[in-house]
Amino acid sequence: MKKPFYITTTLPYVNANPHMGHALEFIRADIIARWKKSQGYEVFFNTGTDEHGQKLFETATKAGKEVKTYVDESAENFKKLLPLLGMTEDIHFIRTTDPHHEKAAQEFWKRVDENGYIYKKNYKAKYCVGCEEVKTESELVGGKCPIHNIVAQIVEEENYFFKFSAFGEKLLKLYDTHSHNIVPDFRMNEVREFIKRGLEDFSISRLRTKMAWGIGVPNDPDHVMYVWFDALINYISTLGWPEDTATFEKFWKNGTPTQYCGKDNTRFQSVMWQAMLLAADLPPTHTVVVNGFVTGEGGIKMSKSLGNVVSPVDIINEYGTDALRYFVSRELATFEDSSFTMERFKQAYNTNLANGLGNLVSRVMKMATTNLTEPIEIEKPPNEPFDSLLQKFDIKSAMELIWGIITFSDHTIQDKQPFKLIKTNKIEAEKIITLLVKDLYRIAYFLQPFMPETSKIIQNLVRENKMPDMPLFLRKE
Repeated sequence: MKKPFYITTTLPYVNANPHMGHALEFIRADIIARWKKSQGYEVFFNTGTDEHGQKLFETATKAGKEVKTYVDESAENFKKLLPLLGMTEDIHFIRTTDPHHEKAAQEFWKRVDENGYIYKKNYKAKYCVGCEEVKTESELVGGKCPIHNIVAQIVEEENYFFKFSAFGEKLLKLYDTHSHNIVPDFRMNEVREFIKRGLEDFSISRLRTKMAWGIGVPNDPDHVMYVWFDALINYISTLGWPEDTATFEKFWKNGTPTQYCGKDNTRFQSVMWQAMLLAADLPPTHTVVVNGFVTGEGGIKMSKSLGNVVSPVDIINEYGTDALRYFVSRELATFEDSSFTMERFKQAYNTNLANGLGNLVSRVMKMATTNLTEPIEIEKPPNEPFDSLLQKFDIKSAMELIWGIITFSDHTIQDKQPFKLIKTNKIEAEKIITLLVKDLYRIAYFLQPFMPETSKIIQNLVRENKMPDMPLFLRKE
């Protein structure tokens, strides 16, 4: 019986088109899902769209559309992106407007309420519509949210609150026992410091008269759920919770549930969500993997007004899926912020794909088809230290390992020149060519989770001892 493994992305908020940050998170989660499958795991891979909240309601209104029509169209844009990114075909796609998710969110609310962690009170606070989050004075700069550069709204009303303040010590114990882990470690340190400063109860509802677009609070028609409280529950509702106990126990209780998120999301995923799970008497997420931001040149945030936005769809249409997957995997930092510019992308494409991997495949297979009478016998290569790097979610280092083999093969060709040696020492030349073909297979084998189509092409060439029909990574310029 296969071991279960659960992995999810955060759900993109559908108030804008898919951007490079979404592509980064989707591709990296897909790499881990594919790698786990290759290890023999049964993988449940979840993604989807977050579709409630005031920000969406306002965006739809500005677009002159009914909010349901707007979110349907936007969700479809994200759904169409998945095959373009080369995502595994059996991925699960959940929408927070799905009827089952809405029922699951209400059941979750009821359990937390029955356990005594929800209460009602009047409050006044400053609220960022962009973040869908209440902000303290220390989090604002000149009265504005520094992330969205918009003035925080004053919110004054009666809401339901979650007793977040009751979970500080419980969360720290969760971290101490490694029941919940954050990668990289310095993000865990940030979370611990946040908790030690003291957790404050937060609002988990809005008046329906002020925000009609949300899931209704059980037994109170005047309130709808706060968007973050509702959206976070998708990670278990996608498993059929609460009705499908078998799937939930298999993948959530026993499948080391793992989640990718951006660094601005860490607090929600590793503090708020874990506290909510504790409040509902449910097991925690096992691991949260935190990405840095994808920025423009010089670390400047990408924005339409600055003209530095790069569309993942445009990249794919021009250069292909695996070219984007390569760049995200190897050229962007695994856990820190990284810039994505067309200049960087084109240079990496030409140097490392067209003139690097593509050229190596052509040279090695030309020597093989010319000098070897039949395909070589290939064996599955040893996985260490490759597996150890992916176990730590260090995708860039794993790719560097693969490119190290490419560099080694290039040096072998330059130093030993088997294409010349064949004229004077046929046996030795054939031995070198055979080793080069085996290394090419190793490269292709390890590339499977990163660049699946390229991997398949190279493996077939080696198995059949054939030249490629056309050079890999033809330049499109």
